[in-house]
Amino acid sequence: MRDFGLAGRSAVVTGAGAGIGRAVALEFAEAGARVVVADLDAEAAEAVVAEVGARGGVAVAVTGDLADQEVVDRVVATAVDAFGGVDVLVNNAGIMDRMNAAADVADAEWDRVLQVNLTAPFKLTRAVLPHMLAKGRGAIVNTASEAAFRGSAAGAAYTAAKHGVVGLTRSLAITYRDAGIRANAIAPGATRTAIALDVDPGARGPAALGAYAGNFGRVAEAEEQAAVIVFLASDAASNVNGVVVPVDNGWSAV
Repeated sequence: MRDFGLAGRSAVVTGAGAGIGRAVALEFAEAGARVVVADLDAEAAEAVVAEVGARGGVAVAVTGDLADQEVVDRVVATAVDAFGGVDVLVNNAGIMDRMNAAADVADAEWDRVLQVNLTAPFKLTRAVLPHMLAKGRGAIVNTASEAAFRGSAAGAAYTAAKHGVVGLTRSLAITYRDAGIRANAIAPGATRTAIALDVDPGARGPAALGAYAGNFGRVAEAEEQAAVIVFLASDAASNVNGVVVPVDNGWSAV
């Protein structure tokens, strides 16, 4: 593996108990970074920590709901206490909506999807920025989605949240570039993960969106998404800032 300049650095990865987040945590560890594995599922997070350790890496787990400010604070405090700071933040944790059209979105669905997919990344970013500013460097990588580019890939709540992630990414890139902090995102297409879909196929949203399904091509493996995240977090991407990279086998080109 190419030396990406990640050896000895501290990385926080959310949603790291499975799927893309797990793959990112393992790749960071292989590159020599020390990893905070943050996930809602304690058993899954500890299993990834064990995997990292078995490969000779160093990781610690933090579990809890990132919609809770106390959990956000604990994630960052753990990185600071265990590893001396935060060099890389990967905001990867996310949930799907029910593919609902706007008129059918309940407050609970809207609030939960926005909390997890947009507000939690913002709060984590806000919490790590003082530590990155003190070091004069940092890399933030957000997991957006194909739904950040189009209106046909998800429901109203998820689509709005992922568009917001792109806006947050670009705002960070401009406002902190002179401080040595970069912010980028990936926009995954269809990827093999454990995220479950709970939809009513007869509702307006799923029925309308179904007409646009089928253009996404091959389903990616989590490791294919992770490879791009690790690159964007690394010194190999030192002049890449404010970019949203589709990792979608050309879906965004259709």
